[in-house]
Amino acid sequence: MRISRDKANKVAHTVTDTLAGIDELDFVEDRNTIRLEVRKIMEDLLNQEAKIDQAARAKIESQKRTILEGSQEWDILYRKYYNEEVKKLGI
Repeated sequence: MRISRDKANKVAHTVTDTLAGIDELDFVEDRNTIRLEVRKIMEDLLNQEAKIDQAARAKIESQKRTILEGSQEWDILYRKYYNEEVKKLGI
């Protein structure tokens, strides 16, 4: 899933603000550095998810017969192939 840069920044700000509100937690770096790292991690995870999605879709498309997206069979295969790709990455 792709999200806009503004939305990614908003989520990163929210996470950073929430972490800053925890009394038992002290930042070693400044808040902006933390926010940038949170955004980077989030974007990396979203990119990984997109690759997994593409791989699962490619496996479905490689079937000998056409399987229509949205059908029950397509949904079952998508979940199966998606989970296989996740396991390959060790997530």
